[in-house]
Amino acid sequence: MSDLNNYISKRKKSDREFADNFNAGYENFKIGVMLKQAREESGFTQEQLAEKLKTKKSAISRIENHAEDIRLSTLEKYAKALNFKLNVSLQSN
Repeated sequence: MSDLNNYISKRKKSDREFADNFNAGYENFKIGVMLKQAREESGFTQEQLAEKLKTKKSAISRIENHAEDIRLSTLEKYAKALNFKLNVSLQSN
């Protein structure tokens, strides 16, 4: 395990707030990565997707890089514009 992974693991065990914030941030990061991958897989640039969604390229960038407060309706529009279906699931910790 790398030094960084060791640090994160130890810190998560000793600091509940760090663990909660780290996990939430990681989940948001994964959402942004999935959205970017879907866009790229569909052959769209951020600019092209923005045009299709009648928004600005900066809004697409913000969604992909800072997905922490994204609305479900925005996710649905984003997915639909790329011919993807949005699936939401809940899992217990």
